[in-house]
Amino acid sequence: MGYKDLEGRALLEYGERLLIIAITNQKGGVGKTTTSINVAAAIALMGKKVLLVDMDPQAHSTISTVANPEKYEKSLYDVLMNKNERLEDIIVRSNIPGLDMAITKISMAKLEPSLSGEFDAHFRLKDALEQIRGKYQYVFIDTPPTLGLITLNALVASNYILIPIQSSYLCLEGTDDLLETIEKVKRIANPQLKVMGVLITLYDKRTNLARDVVKRIRQVFGAKLFKTFISKSVKLEESPAYKESIFTYAPGSIGAEQYRKVAEEIMSRAKN
Repeated sequence: MGYKDLEGRALLEYGERLLIIAITNQKGGVGKTTTSINVAAAIALMGKKVLLVDMDPQAHSTISTVANPEKYEKSLYDVLMNKNERLEDIIVRSNIPGLDMAITKISMAKLEPSLSGEFDAHFRLKDALEQIRGKYQYVFIDTPPTLGLITLNALVASNYILIPIQSSYLCLEGTDDLLETIEKVKRIANPQLKVMGVLITLYDKRTNLARDVVKRIRQVFGAKLFKTFISKSVKLEESPAYKESIFTYAPGSIGAEQYRKVAEEIMSRAKN
């Protein structure tokens, strides 16, 4: 299905009580899942009602937060494929205090070929999220490292996009494609979509390269760059193995402090 097929589709406006934020970058290894889990956990710890939606067929957010996810028969794929399935039925309590999880499985990889030719293929997630309006204040969507149908569903459903970018030499590779996709979605399917900001991840302030990369990213994105950077951290790498966020695994770590500040900035930017 092309973008022109989306024209004429009625838009469902999300109210101010439900903020939906897609965490997106088609490059892999930039910290999308780490960011998804930890900003969602931070905002949940602030007393907000938060849902994390795992749209990545690798299911890393699900595996990293839910005990024995294999015991659940159905997942987000079933909801997006069958309109009679309810999103609420695949939402489970995660191991992270205050955070609910819309779980996924590897079956999500079948979504694009399965929905090929469906006129509303890009709107399946948006329609599903309408079912939980009023139950959550924040929804975060962890997306795969592609710009295919799964990511387009996330962009069509969201109010905001948060783009994690690794502080590496090739950090901006593919950024033009992502920004072009965002503009197409805004024109045709979701005019309210905004880039909330760009978050630098895996940052090593000791290296000249990292500092040079920050300058390049700031030149491209300006005020969209988050004030807080996420440093390289062994604790952040370890916490998913214990199905914990950084706030319970290593609450005194620099990673916990940085993601707490990022969460505060997300809440501030969402009000503006």
